[in-house]
Amino acid sequence: MRFEVRALGADQVQTLIVDALDEGEARRLLAARQLTALTVTRASGRRGSRFDLSLFAQELIELLDAGLELAEAIEALDARGGHGESQRVTRALLARLREGQSFSQALAAADEDFPPLFIGLVRAAERTSHLQDALSRYLEYRNRFDALRQRISGALIYPMVLLGVGGAVSLFLLGYVVPKFATVYRGSANKLPLLSRVMLDIGEFLATHAAGVIGALLLLLIGGGYLLRRAWQQGQLEAALRHLPGVGPRIERFRIAQLYLALGTLLNGGLPALQALALAEGVATPAMLPRLRTVSAALRRGESVTDALAAASLVTPVALRLLRAGERSARLGEMFIRAARHHDAELGRWIDRFSRLFEPLLMAAIGVTVGVIVVLLYLPIFDLAGSLQ
Repeated sequence: MRFEVRALGADQVQTLIVDALDEGEARRLLAARQLTALTVTRASGRRGSRFDLSLFAQELIELLDAGLELAEAIEALDARGGHGESQRVTRALLARLREGQSFSQALAAADEDFPPLFIGLVRAAERTSHLQDALSRYLEYRNRFDALRQRISGALIYPMVLLGVGGAVSLFLLGYVVPKFATVYRGSANKLPLLSRVMLDIGEFLATHAAGVIGALLLLLIGGGYLLRRAWQQGQLEAALRHLPGVGPRIERFRIAQLYLALGTLLNGGLPALQALALAEGVATPAMLPRLRTVSAALRRGESVTDALAAASLVTPVALRLLRAGERSARLGEMFIRAARHHDAELGRWIDRFSRLFEPLLMAAIGVTVGVIVVLLYLPIFDLAGSLQ
């Protein structure tokens, strides 16, 4: 990863960009250059990259398995032509490799496209010459994480469709059907029920100001979507959802499972626990970062991984037993992944139960809303029929 450093040299303060695995390594690199670090902060990369890292890793594995050298494989990827994100990245990597940089150094210089987890796995693989294994581990990590995320997204699609259809039907009834009935009811000598009068007023208002109402709804949808996306990116939406009963613990389990999966992937890739924790900060939420750094400090004092995680409230009862077994058998990375799978399955079952309960309730709510509109619409007719009898 890249760090922006303000360092004191022989006679002046310099601002530098340093490629290092963590902040400690960045400070050691500066000390080797006889510079004193004043501040070390993570350099902000360009967000929103559309580079398909999973496809890049898969194609690179296939080319390396076919016997090509690393530079030849990247040249082959670059030779496909085009002017998209893929060629921009491959050309930048080729230029750095030709300058004599290692593959991990070339990746670290483009950390807007390559996450710390990927760079750390490649850096560990350079010591063992098992680059394909490192790329395969990252793909396995991405596939598992993406599968869970898609399951969550899929569970939300059907309710969103129901809300959209229900809202459209309600607006059609209020904005088109109700005004048609209003022209008949306004000329009637019978007094309309209060709720029917209110609904007719709403319908006439919607029909009279249709363009303004549609514009306001579109503006509300676009603005609301933008604000929700921004709140999600900044962690504010997740923090608000954590206060909902039953939802907060599930979000915490999801984040812990994501952390375990990253740690297990890094440990299986050959990284020491401290370096794995430093790289796993890239997948942690801002609320989890202080606890992760507490775990790192405990490991430096010689505490075990499980005791440090337990003290920082980053373990569940099941995970604690698995990780202790992993420490005894020197299979800690495997046990992290097993714990992540356990929590993924647990979360998946909860999503299924929630969907089976929430979707019928939502359909019932939409049915009641449409039914109330229809009943209020025909209520004056029922009253008129009663008076005729």
